[in-house]
Amino acid sequence: MSTLRFQALKEALNRSSVVITETERRSTLFGENVFNQSTMLQYLTKDAYSSVMDAIDHGTKIDRRIADQIASAMKDWSLSKGVTHYTHWFQPLTGATAEKHDAFFETIGNGLGIEKFGGGQLVQQEPDASSFPHGGIRNTFEARGYTAWDPTSPAFIYGTTLCIPTVFVAYTGEALDYKTPLLRALQAVDTAATAIAKYFDKNVKKVNASLGWEQEYFLIDRALVESRPDLVMTGRTLLGHSSAKGQQLDDHYFGSIPNRALAFMRDLEVECMLLGIPVKTRHNEVAPNQFELAPIYEETNLAVDHNSLLMDIMEKVASRHNLKVLLHEKPFAGVNGSGKHNNWSLSTNTGVNLLGPGKTPMSNLQFLTFFINTIKAINEHEELMRAGIASASNDHRLGANEAPPAIMSVFIGEQLTSVLKELEGVTDGKLSPKEKTDLKLNVVGKIPEILLDNTDRNRTSPFAFTGNKFEFRAVGSKANCANPMTILNTIVAKQLVEFKKEVDVLIDKKSLKKDEAIFNVLREYIKQSKSILFEGNGYGEAWEKEAKKRGLSNNKTTPEALKAKVSKKTLNLFEEMGVMNKIEAEARYEIEIEEYVMRIQIEGRVLGDIARNHVIPTAIKYQNMLISNVSGLKNLYDKDFKKYAKEQMEIIEEISKHIGEINTKVNEMTEERRKANKLDDVEKKALDYCKKVKPLFDQIRYSCDQLELLVDDELWPLTKYRELLFTR
Repeated sequence: MSTLRFQALKEALNRSSVVITETERRSTLFGENVFNQSTMLQYLTKDAYSSVMDAIDHGTKIDRRIADQIASAMKDWSLSKGVTHYTHWFQPLTGATAEKHDAFFETIGNGLGIEKFGGGQLVQQEPDASSFPHGGIRNTFEARGYTAWDPTSPAFIYGTTLCIPTVFVAYTGEALDYKTPLLRALQAVDTAATAIAKYFDKNVKKVNASLGWEQEYFLIDRALVESRPDLVMTGRTLLGHSSAKGQQLDDHYFGSIPNRALAFMRDLEVECMLLGIPVKTRHNEVAPNQFELAPIYEETNLAVDHNSLLMDIMEKVASRHNLKVLLHEKPFAGVNGSGKHNNWSLSTNTGVNLLGPGKTPMSNLQFLTFFINTIKAINEHEELMRAGIASASNDHRLGANEAPPAIMSVFIGEQLTSVLKELEGVTDGKLSPKEKTDLKLNVVGKIPEILLDNTDRNRTSPFAFTGNKFEFRAVGSKANCANPMTILNTIVAKQLVEFKKEVDVLIDKKSLKKDEAIFNVLREYIKQSKSILFEGNGYGEAWEKEAKKRGLSNNKTTPEALKAKVSKKTLNLFEEMGVMNKIEAEARYEIEIEEYVMRIQIEGRVLGDIARNHVIPTAIKYQNMLISNVSGLKNLYDKDFKKYAKEQMEIIEEISKHIGEINTKVNEMTEERRKANKLDDVEKKALDYCKKVKPLFDQIRYSCDQLELLVDDELWPLTKYRELLFTR
């Protein structure tokens, strides 16, 4: 066994015994390090508090004088907790969060210093934006960018730093982050949904989109991860033969949580509680050493911030436990990958979940309105939804046996399907009194009873209705939720706007009553959205063929999927809804397609390095040992040596075959990369990396994995799957 591998295993095994004690009451910890409403009531004046709440609830601007008061209160609160620095915390288009720390400390002359933090520093800062992805929005030498305070997401303390959630925009005003388009999309869906909700309740003044994410991840000993160059550099294993035991016994899922993992979870949850992240559920996932954490749902912008913050915290807490969190969607071949299911719904300021059916026909009609409009939105923009979860890493997961396929479809369950079918069958035109009564009694009125037992999620569906919300299951585990949530809320907002136009036309020009108008429009939407509804097995070839007949897209790779983000239809959608202008949308496409190229490029370089500098030399070393053995047998048995050395000679030949294959394919991969890198067109470059470079990975891997089975375990330099997945 290589020295590095042996030492890594030794360290991991020495850390396997952990004692778990949990004594903290979570409710007392919750939000302790957050400048939330409770804290604001203690530190802000009445005017300042009202100003912040108006900004949160109505989007009003905070006066600079009030901003100074708020900043002073934040500073006093932070200093009371031992804080020394502050930062504008934002989410650039890198997939990670960003922060630059400044001390509260300032000098005032004569060798004196004070702690200072004013409204100007709270509201806006000017970080160097030159090294952040911008997709051609500005020249690289134009470094100026602005961060601006987002009061809808409360400031928080992490360590000794006050973190202020902010948006990040270019000097010219275009968004350079995930948060800005999301906030615009949430405003769009609020406006559109509120207008529809008023059909049913005039008291509705605001609609919030809610999000509950489910974060899946792998937890591996840090020393074992550091012994694998591929895991360190790319987040996934580029080679490695499957362990004899994997997940086939289903003995890990929902099993007893290993002590070491539980100790990590406990510390992570305490950190989350202090930061106001309402984590509630933890459990073993299907694959060995795979786990899941899920919170109580929150307003979408806050939920996105909390998930981004969580991914940062997970790594820091894991480091304290000598563990490494793997958020890659497919870090290990042959076992389940990781997703981040996004549970989405809409709720009013009056406390009503618009995707909950309620108990009366009228509330059921409200439910059907938002339910059917959401389905229609997915049907109209299924290709854009696929683009919203596209990435080099998620490509490995989509369509595998643990994740939904790349084809977007909506699962609503057999019983709700029958409800829509019955609603669709109502006579065209103006409803008669009898039809209205029958409709309410026979179709709409029975929905609460139906939904009691209609919670099957259909694990093969990318977008499933699960009782009182929709669950977008295709989102990748390391994705920023803002990307798919921006798209989902935008397309639903657009659909609701169109719905209101059609209903109002029937009311104003056809003299239909409100209920009749709504029923008529919904019935047509059901007919128009049939192609997106699917109740069967999404993994089979039969569904691919059926989806093609229905006209649904099947973009299996990221370069194919991302094109939907810059289609004329998408650009018009974002412009019309005020979410992104053409420059911002095209910039994001450029950034994501370039990132795809760079990730495949890095993986190719790392794989070539490991294959040539680790695998081949080890195989040759073992082959030389076999050759020495054969030579000894020849000296011992002379002419009969082949009789005794047959197996050794076969292994020698097989090793040579795999070494030759690896060398040939690595050379081929390098040449294909060289050709792709010469292309100026980033789309063509991405397709070359996808179609010509990436397929060689599996061919190189196959020969490397075969050598792993042939070479003496004592010599093999890379930590094996059985060690990575079963050392706890």
